Amino acid sequence: MQDAIVTKAADNVRILSAAMVQKAKSGHPGGAMGAADAISLLFAEFLRFDPENPNWEARDRFFMDPGHMSALLYSELALQGKLNMEDLKNFRQLNSRTPGHPEVEVALGIENSSGPLGIGHAVALGNAIAERFMVERFGDILNHKVVCLVSDGGLEEEIAYGVGRVAGHLKLSNLIFFYDANQVQLSCRCEDVMSHDFKKQYEAWGFRVIDVADGSDIASLRKAFKEAWAETEKPTIVIGHTTMAKGAIAEDGKSFEGAVSTHGQPLNAAGASTDATVKNLGGDPADPFKIFPEVAEAFEARKAELRKEVEAWKKAKAAWDAANPEKAATLKEWLSGKAPKIDLSGLELKEGVATRVTSGTILGHLAENVKNCICSSADLSNSDNTQAFLNKTGIFRANDFKGGFVQVGVAELTMGAICCGIALHGGLYPICATFFVFSDFMKPVLRMAALMGLPVKFMYTHDSFRVGEDGPTHQPIEHETQIRLLEGLKKANGKSEMLVLRPADAFETVAAWEMAFENNDSPTTIILTRQNVKTLPGDRKVEAAKCRKGAYVVSDNCGSARPDLTFVSNGSDVLLTHDAAEVLRAEGLKVRVVSMISPALFMSQSKEYRDSVITPWTPVFAKSSGLPLLFAQVVGGFGKVSGLERFGASAPAGVLEKEFGYTPEAVVAAAKEYLAEYKANVEEFKKNN
Repeated sequence: MQDAIVTKAADNVRILSAAMVQKAKSGHPGGAMGAADAISLLFAEFLRFDPENPNWEARDRFFMDPGHMSALLYSELALQGKLNMEDLKNFRQLNSRTPGHPEVEVALGIENSSGPLGIGHAVALGNAIAERFMVERFGDILNHKVVCLVSDGGLEEEIAYGVGRVAGHLKLSNLIFFYDANQVQLSCRCEDVMSHDFKKQYEAWGFRVIDVADGSDIASLRKAFKEAWAETEKPTIVIGHTTMAKGAIAEDGKSFEGAVSTHGQPLNAAGASTDATVKNLGGDPADPFKIFPEVAEAFEARKAELRKEVEAWKKAKAAWDAANPEKAATLKEWLSGKAPKIDLSGLELKEGVATRVTSGTILGHLAENVKNCICSSADLSNSDNTQAFLNKTGIFRANDFKGGFVQVGVAELTMGAICCGIALHGGLYPICATFFVFSDFMKPVLRMAALMGLPVKFMYTHDSFRVGEDGPTHQPIEHETQIRLLEGLKKANGKSEMLVLRPADAFETVAAWEMAFENNDSPTTIILTRQNVKTLPGDRKVEAAKCRKGAYVVSDNCGSARPDLTFVSNGSDVLLTHDAAEVLRAEGLKVRVVSMISPALFMSQSKEYRDSVITPWTPVFAKSSGLPLLFAQVVGGFGKVSGLERFGASAPAGVLEKEFGYTPEAVVAAAKEYLAEYKANVEEFKKNN
């Protein structure tokens, strides 16, 4: 495409971006206007995609890290014909296809939802790892580039360190960052917050760094991108020194290029003039929502070129299919969108071990039998038992992706985002593990995984104060309640945005992993013990499967009578309440014990089923190793939840159980006290109603 046409397209994007933000009366025009030249050139000449099939497996992926620059992406998609002018006019409006930050919709060419700055380029890193994994197994027929727009703010975020280190270490030559270095932030200039040498920083990580002094010079950008596309040894970052709000002027012609005020508000509010700017860029202030005819023609010609490339690829793919029928069938199955079927029924389980140990047995099985799984742990594989997966697959190394394990080091947030990128690639199922307390580092990623509906399997071990001697800094107390807040959010169909499971023994752990892989449109979190847990009573292979409804009766001596007391708990607390129930039963009480692996899942069941597990208007006492709030919804108005309302302490787990009241004797005493309270409350209720 001629340089002048690319520049014209970039001006068109600047006009549309400024007009969109002005019409919406909110948004970020400056950055979109500054990066328009580089991104227009990428779409005009470099990014390979199928105009008819947005899900084409060999397409190049374009990721947005700075989602606030969404007007830029939407304008580019309009040039391709994927969005129309009405879509752009409805920018940031309810139910529009152009929300304030891009939301993943591959059909439109939007590869990721752009959340907190920095997350997007870590997701792109995961996508690049996924591409290498696929190419290792299926060959160059699946080669593609992963390109990500990054900004000053995103590279200031701490996650940028993890991304740079891992990408450089793995020598991901398929990964290209374009750094929109416009030197302007939302509230100040970049010089006010940083002065280090980005070029040396990324070179130290092992990147090829290409510096483009004028980020609007098409010839220089083209040269840089050609070099990036040709690179075979390392990831590339193209540093484009762009101009914030390029082309922006006031009514009197005063330039507002580079002005901080243009970052996060309409140009009119920034002191410039949208009308004057549109006119300055060659548009019609009375009707700025137009695509220049010559630009439209050029992008139609580009689509014709792409169709030829896709047709050539299809012929090559057909020949590859014929030569590799087994691999072709596997690839088709992987890309079908169907979750892998896992059968754990024949697995030999050790009983009386920590649920993390049982999970390790399952992970070893997955490594051998589910070949489109990728696992990662934040330097804890020998403790969270993901080592079982690692030992049977091996770690990824530079230029060697035969394994199945991403060794990220101590980088929980980066790891979580990488796993999101792997899931976004298609055909792959990432497992992401660390200690539960370190989920604190991962809250933005957990939320983004839920927002994007990604089937990432988050696995957290060392689930309670029973971590023991490591002390309160490493003992999760509030964490289960926090993470279950995402389980409380519902999709349009009523399903939870995240499935959170805390299994009670080895057999529930098997069921939890089966449930995780059946859950194909949202993330799953499995919470596991450090300490050993005994097997619950009954035929566990049969009984534990009932946890698929969120809760079930573990033990019961009520017969047809109403319970005198129902215990509710999950994880290792289930055996604790069962042991307490046995004491109370010996004293003549009718006591039911319920294992509730997921309160939200239980509450989604029919009322008939819920009432069969927890009999209405009977005493219900829940025991939690975390905050009492965890079970508040299920115990009812006269029920009670006993939990921890303090941080933990450093001591052996057994000592802490006695100190905090997590022994059968302490639970019995608390239950009796509650039954007295319950009786008094019922009498008071009767008296007043």
